[in-house]
Amino acid sequence: MSLSHPIGGKTVVITGAARGIGEQLALTLSGRGARVALLGLEPERLGDVAKRCGPNAAWWEADVTDAARLAAVAKEVADRFARVDAVVANAGIATGGPLLLADPASFDRVIEVNLLGSVRTARAFLPALVTARGYYLQIASAAAFVPLPMMAAYCASKSGVEAFAHSVRTELAHHGVDVGVAYLSWTDTDMVRGGDEVTGGQRKELPWPLGTTFRLEPAVERLADGIERRAPHVYAQRHLRVMPLLRGLVPGVVYRGGRRDAADGERRILELGVEATLPVGDGGRADTAARSVPRE
Repeated sequence: MSLSHPIGGKTVVITGAARGIGEQLALTLSGRGARVALLGLEPERLGDVAKRCGPNAAWWEADVTDAARLAAVAKEVADRFARVDAVVANAGIATGGPLLLADPASFDRVIEVNLLGSVRTARAFLPALVTARGYYLQIASAAAFVPLPMMAAYCASKSGVEAFAHSVRTELAHHGVDVGVAYLSWTDTDMVRGGDEVTGGQRKELPWPLGTTFRLEPAVERLADGIERRAPHVYAQRHLRVMPLLRGLVPGVVYRGGRRDAADGERRILELGVEATLPVGDGGRADTAARSVPRE
């Protein structure tokens, strides 16, 4: 592996690394010479990703909502790689459906995984990042800007992690630790595809770029570039750069334009049943399966 990239020879922890953005980011960073520590819920997939990343990769099965497990993994990662230079809080799940009809446990689980899981990830690895004067990248979403109906839990969680990361960025500056927030629009992952199965792909009727699904690899390349720059903000799709400027206008636009879609979505959930509001995609199903297994 080449060490010509700034990330070469450095250790990067990635949560949610079994598939999607986490998997592709692990492959991209290892290709740039990084050592990668992969965390997730699917041992077979994690092992396969680590194998494809090469000898400077290792994996740990971990639920990001399990603070004790994360603390143990943080110690094991430091023992394995001697230091932690960057952490990418990527693990996340999504559900669809109106609050009125959504499965309560699944709705709450989205916020627990996406928001509290990120907090617990940061807490577990911050001592190592302070020692290394490292970098923490929080994966957020365009959903932090756009309060979409039928996605209240996901939008709330992504707004939450954005605010969390911005707050700790200031707290950690005097320690030499940089913090960044990454924003992604609809990106070709199993989560997005699973959501389209539930909604019937209605968002694709929106004008470009609002309903467009973007390719995974270019988006992840931009994330990797942001990690190397230790950037405070990373936009996986270029058009997202304008969204912060429109933040104050977007809720009103969504309200005026989204009420009919919300009513249609509610009728669809009534037809499909509460099962349609469970976590979507293979990653969401993996989280649901993990919750059904009692912890020791």
